Amino acid sequence: MSFRWVFAQQDVGIHVSALEQKLGVPAKIAELLAIRGIETYDDAKLFFRPTIDRIHDPFLMKDMDQGADRLALAIRNGERVLVYGDYDVDGTTATSCLYIFLKKFGVDVDYYIPHRFKEGYGINPEGIKYAEDTGAHLIVSVDCGITAIKEALVAKEKGIDLIICDHHTVGDEIPDALAVLDPKRPDCTYPFDGLSGAGVGFKLIQATVSRLGLPKNVAYQFLDLVAISIASDIVPIVDENRILMKEGLTMIRKKPRVGIKALLDLIRMPREEINTTKIVFSIGPRINAAGRMGDATTAVQLMIAENEAKGKAFAHELESVNMRRRDKDSKTMEEALSMIDDNMDLGETSIMVLYKEDWHLGVIGIVASRLVDLYHRPAIMLSSVEGVIKGSGRSIKGFNIYNAMKKCEDLLEQFGGHEFAAGLTIMEGKLTEFKRRMNEIAYLDLSENSFEPELQIDTELNLEDIDMKFWKLLNQFEPFGPHNLRPIFVSKKVEAVGVPTIVGNGHLKMKVKQGDSGVFDAIGFNMHEYLPFVRKDTFDMAYVVEENHWNGRRTLQIRIKDIHQN
Repeated sequence: MSFRWVFAQQDVGIHVSALEQKLGVPAKIAELLAIRGIETYDDAKLFFRPTIDRIHDPFLMKDMDQGADRLALAIRNGERVLVYGDYDVDGTTATSCLYIFLKKFGVDVDYYIPHRFKEGYGINPEGIKYAEDTGAHLIVSVDCGITAIKEALVAKEKGIDLIICDHHTVGDEIPDALAVLDPKRPDCTYPFDGLSGAGVGFKLIQATVSRLGLPKNVAYQFLDLVAISIASDIVPIVDENRILMKEGLTMIRKKPRVGIKALLDLIRMPREEINTTKIVFSIGPRINAAGRMGDATTAVQLMIAENEAKGKAFAHELESVNMRRRDKDSKTMEEALSMIDDNMDLGETSIMVLYKEDWHLGVIGIVASRLVDLYHRPAIMLSSVEGVIKGSGRSIKGFNIYNAMKKCEDLLEQFGGHEFAAGLTIMEGKLTEFKRRMNEIAYLDLSENSFEPELQIDTELNLEDIDMKFWKLLNQFEPFGPHNLRPIFVSKKVEAVGVPTIVGNGHLKMKVKQGDSGVFDAIGFNMHEYLPFVRKDTFDMAYVVEENHWNGRRTLQIRIKDIHQN
């Protein structure tokens, strides 16, 4: 698939010159900083050295005083507390953080994760009844609760205090809870609203530690789990998240907790290689697998494991669940592709809405994401759970799938999410009308260009400018993620050196140079179709720079993202 290259806005010249001079860095490094909104020496210092002392005061968050006071009281009085989480990576890491924190103080703490298929997302009556039956005086919800209007009232009627820690979009009404911690609240002036669910839970821990009069670093022991949540939940890795992510990665690399170490050992991933990408594609999916297949308990058990034997047992269990998830995933993808080929005219379809009664609810969100990547148009995958149609939607730039669903809320039992991802339950008999109306909304919102995939380019770069000094500076831009993606460069009139080949499963491998530059190893995954013309002529190349380790030797290599013919 070829992309339309979109270069970053280049009205940053004045800042580039100043940064180049003050920092003593190459002009292209200064340009990358300026593109990211870094304009001064102090901005650059914070960007390159994001230290833990620069995170925000938790008490700037609305309701934090009440939340921290109540949790500190529960700790001092030894009350029974129920941590109520969600079944995805963010929810299970958040649950684990609060559970371990309270357990260390001897609190009679338990956790509750709703079953994905039997109960669904969020606080529900079954969970509140569990709290009542087990004698909990306080529920702390993490990564859920902001829409629990009725459930908050039920908890209040039963005399159970509720602290909500959430980061999702706030609806028209805020739950009547003892404390509602959500930086997206319209009345919350917290400086950063991009925290993950575990991030909000961490801020509650941080504030509670302060109320207990303990050293700040007591809260920092959970940053490894917070980092996993930040990477996996695809929240912006800027501001406070960048600091939490960097500190968390350091913890995982140097001294991972028992369960995480067991998982890394099982999948043979060297700790020193852990980064945002490895979490997103290797660690996160395995933690997520338990919830996707129904019961997320195993994921929490892995993260709270206190000894090596338990850590290994839960790691193996998660890996087994993940293998089953992959099998379901592959089968569902094949069936979805067949359905599109047989029944759908993509020229007349602005959004793909696919339904099959027996698709596994835990994998349809993953498949929807893959369909979006493949066809570059929004996709909604639907299946039935006990006769009720439920599903997950994923979107592209320019189409807010949450807002589109809101326009169809008269057809839906419930829905929730954000611009690029949302979940929904459709009213009985409304599927046909839902498909029609969503396609109509997408047709009006999207243009022909919307379906052409874009590749965001940072800047043009000459290959001769790439050396180990450049790489060391570029490497300091990590951790990468949303709003701070790994820089993508374009080099023009590049030529292949020697004979390009196809390796593995359709990967293009070659050596390249540009003019009098040195020669670089380059690989383009799944780019075999470009082989004929890279052999014949010069070409323009979009790519990222990476470091390759082989036989104790470190070299720089180019990972090709796209190629345009001259």
